[in-house]
Amino acid sequence: MAQANQYHVIVIGGGPAGLTAAIYLARARYSVLVIEKDNFGGQITKTSQVVNYPGIVSISGEELTKNMEEQVKRFGGEFLFAEVKEVDFNGDLKTVKTSKGTFQAVGVLVATGAHPRTVGFKGEDTFRGHGVAYCATCDGEFFTGREIFVVGGGFAAAEEGVFLTTYGTKVNILIRDGDFTCSKSVAKLAYDNPKVQVITHTEVVEVSGDGRITKVITKNNQTGEVIEYNAKPNDYFGVFVFAGYAPETGLFKGILDLDERGYLETNRNLETNIPGVYGAGDVCIKPLRQVVTATGDGALAATELEKYVSGVVREKNLDIKQATAVVREEKEENEGGIFTSEIISQLKGVFEKLTSKVVLKLALDNRPVSSELKQYISTMADLSDSVSYEVMDDVNGLEDLPFVEIAKEDGSSAGIRFHGVPGGHEFTSFVLGIYNAGSAGQGIDEVLRDKVLAIKDKKAVKVFVSLSCTMCPAVVSSLYRIVTLNNNISVDVFDLNHYADLREKYEVMSVPAMIINDGDIIFGKKSME
Repeated sequence: MAQANQYHVIVIGGGPAGLTAAIYLARARYSVLVIEKDNFGGQITKTSQVVNYPGIVSISGEELTKNMEEQVKRFGGEFLFAEVKEVDFNGDLKTVKTSKGTFQAVGVLVATGAHPRTVGFKGEDTFRGHGVAYCATCDGEFFTGREIFVVGGGFAAAEEGVFLTTYGTKVNILIRDGDFTCSKSVAKLAYDNPKVQVITHTEVVEVSGDGRITKVITKNNQTGEVIEYNAKPNDYFGVFVFAGYAPETGLFKGILDLDERGYLETNRNLETNIPGVYGAGDVCIKPLRQVVTATGDGALAATELEKYVSGVVREKNLDIKQATAVVREEKEENEGGIFTSEIISQLKGVFEKLTSKVVLKLALDNRPVSSELKQYISTMADLSDSVSYEVMDDVNGLEDLPFVEIAKEDGSSAGIRFHGVPGGHEFTSFVLGIYNAGSAGQGIDEVLRDKVLAIKDKKAVKVFVSLSCTMCPAVVSSLYRIVTLNNNISVDVFDLNHYADLREKYEVMSVPAMIINDGDIIFGKKSME
């Protein structure tokens, strides 16, 4: 009898390569589980406009991969938001241990992609989150009205440099070589933009300042000329680094063959040194890293996995469940215009699993964002008898309005507050917060649960996010789960778009940013561990 945790194929990584492979496999009725630790869609979700994908004139990276994700679901593929902790690729069934349980599959596709590289100039680590950033979509807004420096000469530097002109008064793109290495059409957009200055043969030597970057020192690597840029009084710079990527293969060292840079070695059919384990996308050795080559890899790897898996299943007489296509209604806006019919259906499904009622308490002020929050939460509460909302009559003494607080059935706080409107990338994490507060909650490793329960002193956590940030939900959802396990811990999440005073107070210029008991700021994505 087929077991629930066994699949034909496990795909590690939910970018375009992994999603494409899942589409092909699920459509062929192979059961497939896609495991992703950060955000489904990968690096391409940060691209505001994709114009070179065949058959599509123009589309955002996020929308393109959302469509891929929907295709996987339609064909019966499954998704798991978790971190892979350990793999065992020996035997007919490969084992993948994650932060949310152990799973097995006949075949495995490694599509873990790559992460941004640091450059190593003096001050880069010190000012990370305080002026040095790696995601224009996440952090560009923090430098509205400021002069910005972009480090890099590839596609990302050119495209994101142009994107940053939306916020910055001037964008200086510093290229180590004599020109961009991307296509001339993309480079032309940078050269033709009046707010962009392209400076070639130049590298950043150092950034410095008092809490914020007020000085940038560069050096011409041909002439040796050193230039010092100083911000005007009470002003500061933003420095965005787009210097390529490093492969996410640390988990596979000593197991799969990697080259000297850490990229996955595969044959022409994308099979690794272990039969049944394949690679696809940016994690592999390849001359061109684009979304179209990633999807091509995913399609090829999937067809090769089909052959391998069917052979092993037939030879070993394995009983593995099949994927079942899911019939879905087309998206329609509901009467209130806030949630699509598909999202409403998903919300109802989550709320049906609540074992106790949840109250969403609203603390409002006179700003338009308060009206938006009330409409958002009231629409959500109308979907289930297990979820209700109430507006606090007396908000005197309460800070950082508006916010919604998740409370238990008896009215006591579940320890979760969201300041602003929990939409965008924070929608799913907020729904998980409701689920965790009104039920036994998401599954969690026993060792990790014990560590959470062992915290005896009070921990008040602030998390600063942007609704466009793809890395923020991992931090937020992890904290929501921790808080609902331990009453000694509370979390306040702030959409910094509505709290400029906090942004200035803590000098936050990158998200996600976390502060525990008003201590030091911790930047970057974090898992529950």
